[in-house]
Amino acid sequence: MSEVAQAPHSSPDGHSPQLRFPEFKEPYRENKLSNILKRYSAKNSDEEFGIDDILSLSSKYGIVDRKSLLEDTYDKVNHLAYIKTRLNDFVYGKSISSSYPYGLFKVNNCRDGLLSTLYFTFQVFEDFSPQYLDKYFSHFNRANNFLKKYVLVGDRYITADSNYILSGTIYTPTKPEQQKIAAFLSAVDNKIEQISKKQELLGEYKKGLMQKIFSQEIRFKADDGGDFPDWKEKKLGDYLTHKSIKNKDINIELVLSVSNKKGFITQDEQFEGHQVASKDLSNYKIVEKGEYAYNPSRINVGSIARLKNHSVGVVSPMYVIFKLKQLDAGFFDNLYQTHYFKHLIKISCSGSVRDSLNFNDMADFLINLPSLSEQTKIANFLSSIDSKIEQVGEQLDKSKEFKKALLQQMFV
Repeated sequence: MSEVAQAPHSSPDGHSPQLRFPEFKEPYRENKLSNILKRYSAKNSDEEFGIDDILSLSSKYGIVDRKSLLEDTYDKVNHLAYIKTRLNDFVYGKSISSSYPYGLFKVNNCRDGLLSTLYFTFQVFEDFSPQYLDKYFSHFNRANNFLKKYVLVGDRYITADSNYILSGTIYTPTKPEQQKIAAFLSAVDNKIEQISKKQELLGEYKKGLMQKIFSQEIRFKADDGGDFPDWKEKKLGDYLTHKSIKNKDINIELVLSVSNKKGFITQDEQFEGHQVASKDLSNYKIVEKGEYAYNPSRINVGSIARLKNHSVGVVSPMYVIFKLKQLDAGFFDNLYQTHYFKHLIKISCSGSVRDSLNFNDMADFLINLPSLSEQTKIANFLSSIDSKIEQVGEQLDKSKEFKKALLQQMFV
């Protein structure tokens, strides 16, 4: 990433971006989109393409084969009424998404095929790079700020006129500079994809190891090289202590929730600063560092977490709080993520008229447990993999922030 990152240099010109390749000096020029794009709408009435040639538009992946996105059978689709698209076309999608409420621009990097009439297809004139335009509008603030002037938003879809959209203007460099910018940002995207794939593979590697460890296919040795004792079936409740202390006299104000992916998070993080908790927190439950909490409802019961980043906080009265005794915390952190543990939760919930998992339900789980020493050995081993995954995650976050800054600073 470093050799890629050093390529652009700052540029003070008001009609040039903040970052620019040093060999380009000419100011950016203002262009109507009608000077860059030409709308066309060729229907498939000649049956050039079949049903399997239907494409779709994803905000994450761009133009893709529709089957890879939706896995539908097209039984009721009249593909003869669909419009044609060619490789390197510029496409505007009129469906609404949370990130792109005014629709989405993407270049067709997939192949020739068909699109529904919810799309506009444009040919890109020779003096402009389709890939540059794709990068330009991939910054959703830039795309949204441009499109909101030219479209009307309905409940599900957007009303848009292609000629009106084409009347909008953007600043563009010469084609050689467009091509270099697009190639540079594509290299950044490739690097991000590589890091993301590495993170994914490490996660799959850990899942595979966990399955073998908790099925006892893999066993660890003691420090002296000897064998640990056999695992024994135990009642989980013998290793848990239920806790339910209300916030009546202590007045703790830090309200926490448990996220399935992130563990404990503040409610400010969860709801982006919106006030959700009651102003009266006296009935909320206190949770301290090292203790666990989970939402007992069936939908959220898999969201179990240990408080690590705060010394104390409060959670909704519906949460179940517990702490461990004679059970390694790192071992338990991995145990409750196993398929077996989640299966026990599912069975307990499905057999309960409450449709939930209270503390006594969990306490009745029968679990195969190793000795405390082997638990610690397992926990330390899996923690070393978690550290690698976290390092890659931090690298991925930095790369994404780097790309975000580039998208802001390499365009006018």
